[in-house]
Amino acid sequence: MSDLKEPGFKTSDVLSALASVFEKMPDKEKQAQIKKTNGIFQLNVKNSEGKEAVWVIDLKKDGTVTKGPAKKPDVSISLSDDTFIGLADGKVNAQKAFMTGSLKVKGNVMLATKLDGVLKGAKANL
Repeated sequence: MSDLKEPGFKTSDVLSALASVFEKMPDKEKQAQIKKTNGIFQLNVKNSEGKEAVWVIDLKKDGTVTKGPAKKPDVSISLSDDTFIGLADGKVNAQKAFMTGSLKVKGNVMLATKLDGVLKGAKANL
């Protein structure tokens, strides 16, 4: 999953780990996760140097993580590299980040709330 790595982004390490969790996940479990989530997340992440990178978590069809923009994401989430790491570690509350403007959502806001569960579920399988 080295094609997901982006120099200067801690987010890429987390998403590479998430991708490997999806790859190793038994098909039945992956299909259950896809059915439960049913959405495509586009993450627009900006690092401390002001550079932006984009990743897509597809939990609608394939159960994959890819780099680059999605054709039709259900939700786009814009946030900083540090905010994403905080969310992944459980140190940042997504609702608080949204309310304070450090996390911006376009599209299906209710779907965005499922990202937290996806990250926690993946962390449990690491």
